[in-house]
Amino acid sequence: MNTTDRVVGNGTTGPVVDEPAVHAEVSAAFARYEAALLAGDHAVLDESFWASPATVRFGIADHQQGIDELRAWRATQGPLDGRNIQNTRITTFGTGTAVVTTLFRYPGRPVVGRQSQTWVRMPAGWRIVSAHVSEISTEIDPRS
Repeated sequence: MNTTDRVVGNGTTGPVVDEPAVHAEVSAAFARYEAALLAGDHAVLDESFWASPATVRFGIADHQQGIDELRAWRATQGPLDGRNIQNTRITTFGTGTAVVTTLFRYPGRPVVGRQSQTWVRMPAGWRIVSAHVSEISTEIDPRS
């Protein structure tokens, strides 16, 4: 059995889920990304994504396929003043993959935003390989 595997609930082997050190690394990478969003720090935001033509980001009213499209779109975006996140969940799988989900809101807007990201450990560090952002106009229970 690989050191990143263990026996899971159904008796099969699988990756260790939420190993504390890996969870802490992804939490730090996500916090850095979120701070860059609020500040409009394009360098950190660009660095946070995998520099590949296979990178995908689905936004609220946009879509980028590949790092070049993503960087070009990001260059037109400003800081996200007033963004508040809640119910962030980070789940790690083994030492190299993680999924981050969070809800977000902006003051005075009657919508709830939803964001999900798949992070993968690359030689240069944790990078987002796929991201999805959407909004819904109804209130949802932040615990769900």
